[in-house]
Amino acid sequence: MTRLRDVTPTEQLYALVANEEDARVCTDISEEACREVPGNFFRIIVANVFTKIGDLLISPKTVLAWLIVAVGAPEALVGVLVPIRESGSLIPQLAIGAWVRRHPVRKGFWVMGAVLQGVAVLGMAVAVWLLEGLSAALVVIALLVMFSVSRGFCSVAMKDVQGKTVPRTRRGRLAGLAATLSGLVASAVGLFIFGGSNDPDMRFYSLLLLAAGLCWFVAAAVFAGVDEFSGETGGGGNALREAVLSLGLLVSDVPFRNFVIARAFLMASALGSPFVVVLAQHRSQGMALLGGFVVASGLASAISASVWGFMADLSSRRVMIRGGGLAALVCLMVAGLTLVDPSWEAGSWFYPGAFFVLAVAHSGVRIGRKTYLVDMAGGNRRTDYTAVSNTVIGVLLLVTGGISAAVAMLGPAWALILLGLMGLMGTAWSWRLPEVTHLPGGTGQGTLRRSVE
Repeated sequence: MTRLRDVTPTEQLYALVANEEDARVCTDISEEACREVPGNFFRIIVANVFTKIGDLLISPKTVLAWLIVAVGAPEALVGVLVPIRESGSLIPQLAIGAWVRRHPVRKGFWVMGAVLQGVAVLGMAVAVWLLEGLSAALVVIALLVMFSVSRGFCSVAMKDVQGKTVPRTRRGRLAGLAATLSGLVASAVGLFIFGGSNDPDMRFYSLLLLAAGLCWFVAAAVFAGVDEFSGETGGGGNALREAVLSLGLLVSDVPFRNFVIARAFLMASALGSPFVVVLAQHRSQGMALLGGFVVASGLASAISASVWGFMADLSSRRVMIRGGGLAALVCLMVAGLTLVDPSWEAGSWFYPGAFFVLAVAHSGVRIGRKTYLVDMAGGNRRTDYTAVSNTVIGVLLLVTGGISAAVAMLGPAWALILLGLMGLMGTAWSWRLPEVTHLPGGTGQGTLRRSVE
């Protein structure tokens, strides 16, 4: 037995954080990978924390949308930020996944994606500093496309690297701890940026974007140190041909198809937030209100993510159900109060409070479905699942975003009604999903059992 003095500080901290007492925890990764779990666990957490901080500093729902208007560009351009930010990283992932699949070690794709995201954000900082009006906005949007596509490499590679370096029952808490730490920093940044009464100038925005870009460079440097061992490389043919073949999973793999359907309905947890902000803006203006939403978002991750993560290690399916149900209730409640009494004057706390609860719910949905996807398959099947589901969701996100925007012409509350009903459908569909389990001593190829509830 290893003596305590032979255990490194990293291993001791990992044992404390992960409650590492079961010697059989590494049943789904190799023995050599198991020895490197403590160091990899914290490297991945640190990299995730820096990327999440960077995401906050250029959030299209808050900061970036505010910036587009601040440079004097047409307000209509704000509406394209969230779809570009999300779909640009999701839609290309079928082709990206086929390319990544040809390489036995895949952390390099994550590092490349992080560096390119940093370059894109630094370009935004230069554009804001040197340009103004429509020109500045168009450059920022073009760089957001580059940022989003680069993010696609990170998304595909992260799930595969994490699946090879972190045991199944520790992945949920890894995502939760990363979100908690970044949420705490996000809250502090929100208070610092929006605590004052004066609007910041363009120099401040440039420095903000510069700081965000540096976050991705730091994350890339940390992730490059992950000890990843070679994995499967099957299916390394033409990327587009392999991408089309991968879509066949939606027909042949029933559990995976049901997961994609559930995830599609649960998009409501992300799409509802901007409409809550719009309803609040109808009643109040100013940086303090925006700051309230930023702080609410950060606190939601800090408070709930670790809880969701630990719960996901027990049952990621139940986390999807609870997160989706909570999101649906928030959307329907806010919309119902608005429609029943349009002249109702909510307190200054109500909309940031509702935004906070919705962010808590969305955090649960994200951690639940990410953990479920990583756990339900191993090897190249995990990469295929990630690429196919993200590409399909990216397309559906554009469609749903267009529909909700059209419904919002009747009023933001009606869009929330639509999204609330979607959330209820996602909750019901998640209930139908089987629980994900692994055979003892298996290779990570998931097997499924239906929950008895």
